[in-house]
Amino acid sequence: MAFQPIYDAVNARVWGYEALVRGLDGEGAGSVLSRVRPEQKYVFDQACRTKAVELASRLFPAGEDLKLSINFMPNAVYEPAACLRATFQAAKRFGFPRSAIMFEFTEDEQVSDTAHLRNIITEYRKHGFLTAIDDFGAGYAGLGLLVDFQPDLIKIDMKLVRGVDTSPARQAVIAGIVGMARALDITILAEGIETEQEFAVLKAAGIGLFQGYWLARPGFERLPQINLAHEAGLLLTA
Repeated sequence: MAFQPIYDAVNARVWGYEALVRGLDGEGAGSVLSRVRPEQKYVFDQACRTKAVELASRLFPAGEDLKLSINFMPNAVYEPAACLRATFQAAKRFGFPRSAIMFEFTEDEQVSDTAHLRNIITEYRKHGFLTAIDDFGAGYAGLGLLVDFQPDLIKIDMKLVRGVDTSPARQAVIAGIVGMARALDITILAEGIETEQEFAVLKAAGIGLFQGYWLARPGFERLPQINLAHEAGLLLTA
C-alpha cells in the first residue's frame, strides 16, 4: 500500500490518508487490478483492507485524529456484514479505531444492483464507518448516487478539477456540486490537485478538503508530508 495525504485547508492540517494499492515493483492500482480475476475480487478486496489497517496502525502518529480512507469494490461485496468481519478483526488485532476508517467506492465502477449498494452503505454506517463516493462527476451513476445514498463525503473527480482556474464551465458545475452537498450535509474533497491555481479557485468555491500531486505524491508504505505552506499559499520543496 501507498498512502496519500488528504489536506484540510480550513484547519491547515492533515485530515487523513488514502490507502492506495501498489505492486511490489511500484505498479499503480490500475495495473494491479487488471490482473485480478472476477473470482478473486472478494479475497483481494479483503486482503487490501487488512493490509491498509495494519500499515496505518503502524504509521499513524499516536494521539492524532486522522482518517484512513480505504477503497472497496461494491461488486466484490457479497454480504456486507460478512465482508466487514475481516475489517473488524484487523482493527482489533492492530488496535486501530473503527471510527477512523472511511470506505470509498468509485462512481466509475458500474453497479447494477443499487439495492445491494444501499445495503452495503447502511451496514457500514451502522458500525460507525464513514462512506465516500470517489471520482464523483465522471462515472456511471452521477447525481443518482446522491439521491439514493447521501454518503458522508464525495470526492470531485480530477477531470472536473483539471484546469478549473481557466474554465468557467467547470467552475459552474463545481459550484452546483458544492451547493447540493451543503444542502445534503455532505463534505466535499477535491482530488487530483496539480497546481496552486486549482487549489486557490476550489478553496474560494467553498471546498475544504484536498488531495493531489501538488500537495503530496503517494508514499509507498510511508506517510509523505504535505508540500504546502498554507498561510502563504506557496509550494515548498519536499
